[in-house]
Formats: sequence, structure tokens, C-alpha cells
Amino acid sequence: MGRLRRNRKDAALLLVLLALGCTAPAERARPVSPADVAPLPPVQLPATAVSSLPAAVPPFRIAFGSCNDSRAMQPIWGPIRMREPDLWIWLGDNVYADTDDMMVMRQLYDALRAEPGYAALRQHTRVIGTWDDHDYGRNNAGHEYPRRAEAQQVLLDFLDEPQGSPRRAQQGVYASYDFGVPPRQVRVILLDTRYHREPPGPTADILGAVQWAWLEQHLRDSQAAVHVIGSSIQVIADEHRFEKWANFPAARERLLRLIAQSAARNVVIISGDRHFAELSRLSFDPVRGYLYDLTSSSLNRPWRGASELNSHRVGDLYPRANFGIVEIDWAAMQMALQIRDEIGVVQIDARVPLQAR
Repeated sequence: MGRLRRNRKDAALLLVLLALGCTAPAERARPVSPADVAPLPPVQLPATAVSSLPAAVPPFRIAFGSCNDSRAMQPIWGPIRMREPDLWIWLGDNVYADTDDMMVMRQLYDALRAEPGYAALRQHTRVIGTWDDHDYGRNNAGHEYPRRAEAQQVLLDFLDEPQGSPRRAQQGVYASYDFGVPPRQVRVILLDTRYHREPPGPTADILGAVQWAWLEQHLRDSQAAVHVIGSSIQVIADEHRFEKWANFPAARERLLRLIAQSAARNVVIISGDRHFAELSRLSFDPVRGYLYDLTSSSLNRPWRGASELNSHRVGDLYPRANFGIVEIDWAAMQMALQIRDEIGVVQIDARVPLQAR
């Protein structure tokens, strides 16, 4: 009789649990992952209790990459989509179009737009970008490239830039974007390192007078909490023989001084070009600590034997296909700087505290 009562009680308890949306325990429970846990329904709290709780703000996640051969396989788009970025940034060499023929350049961009993985990313993710030399038109080219104005329109067509956009009328593809509102706002500043670039030299310039004035305004007048500056070539690494801001010493010094004097908060640089990935940092000032440059390259044309000196490097370089992540975690007040490989595994990971002021 006692056993019968217990069975009836167990059955009654099970009915109550089922009515509440619960299920009976399994014999062998597998480990639970975050994807298995359904979100709880919102809890109604008294007004006084609600006002005392901090607002839950999700992290803002930026994915970026460079050096993409549109003629080759591009399996990396799946892992990029799995990260569910809020924003995708092209940092140059988006296609390899070393040509004066704008029709050829446009066909390469069209092939990239039609790539199924990238097309799927565009359906759910905002896409912005700048260029480097191979999608500009010529290897290592600058202001001397004769088709730069036409190439600018081809790139902006690929990026779905509105026909009436001021970016269509200016000389160069530099642009600035704000995401969110203060105090949780991110400003993304994309530089054009090609249109006004002079031949390398001690006093040679990269940006041109108009772009310098524009950059100064967008750093000094910003109310954003985080500033992400996109440069197609590396800013901090200065020892290798390839393209870099250090080939233009006066321009590099001007850029670093402008960032320091602008009082823009939480500045990080993202770059491409090198066909491997690495994180570099430069001791900046006692208040803001380090300035970081996260380099992500290539999406599908890596330099597998890459090995070179960089005294500013944090950890090791990564010489295989990769993409970059900048994730701003407002709740934890930190920024994650990551390089992920072609299957999405983290290869470089740094956490940088955000400064409130």
C-alpha cells in the first residue's frame, strides 16, 4: 500500500511538472551547452526593482578580413556566419583585380557577390569596407593609378553605396560609421590608403590633406566609447620589408600623434594585407596604455611559411586562412581581439579593458 501511495504521489508530481512545462529527468543526461538552454520568459518586477537593475546590453561584434581570391574556394564564410557578427568589414584586396579594365574588375566583384557563403552573410549582416592595392587596380599603387576614380565607383557598387552618397563624390573611399548611441556607441573609421598615397619616403604622405582633416574631425568630435580604425596596411609593425605605415615615417608619426591628442577613447586599429594574422601593440601613454593593431589576412590565400620579426607582436603569428573579431562587451567593460581560423577556432585572443573616460 505504501508503495502504491508513493507511485500515485510520483505520478501526481509528474503531472504538475508537465503542466509547468517541465519534463521528467532522463536516465543519462548529456552535457548541456548554451544552445540547449531556452530563454526564460521575462519576469515582471515592481517598478522600483526594475529601475535599480542595469540595462542588459548585448555585446557588439565586428568580423573582418582581407585578401580574398574570388576565383578560389571560400569555405571560411560558414564559420564567419556562425559567429553572428553585427558587422562585416572588408579591409582590402577584397578581390584580386590588378587591371585597368573596369569590366574585368566588376566581373570579379560580381563573382564574389554570387558566392553562396558570402551571399548568405549579406542577408543578415551589415557590410562595409575599404580597399587595398589589388582591388584598387595595381600592386602597391597610389595616386598615380590612372583609373582610380572609376575603380572607386566599382568598389562602391559592390558595397551597395547609395548613388546619392557623399562617398560617391569625394576623392577616395574613406568613411565613418556610428553604431549604437552614447554611452555605448562604436565609431568605425575606414581609411583610404591608396587614392592619395605618394611614393614611400621619409616625408611622403598616405591620406592627403582632405582626408587628414576629415580624420581629425571624426576623432576629436566623437562621443563614441570605442573607436575602430580600419587601415588596409599595418600601422604598428615596422620591421618587415613590405607595405606598411612605417614606410611613410612622417605620416605614421602624424597618425599616432593625432590619435593620442584627440582624446578619442578605446582606440583599436584593424588591418590586413599580410597573408597571415598577428596582434601588435605599441606603448601609447600612461593613461590609455597600449594601442593595438589586429591584422587579419588572408581569407583564402594565406602565406603558410610566414616567419618574420615583429618586436611589437603579442604572442605568435598565425599563417593560415583566418578572419578577425572585435567584440565589445559592454557588461564586462572589455574588448576581445581575436583571430579565428578557417573552421572558427580561436588562434589569437586578447582581452582589453575598456576605459570609461
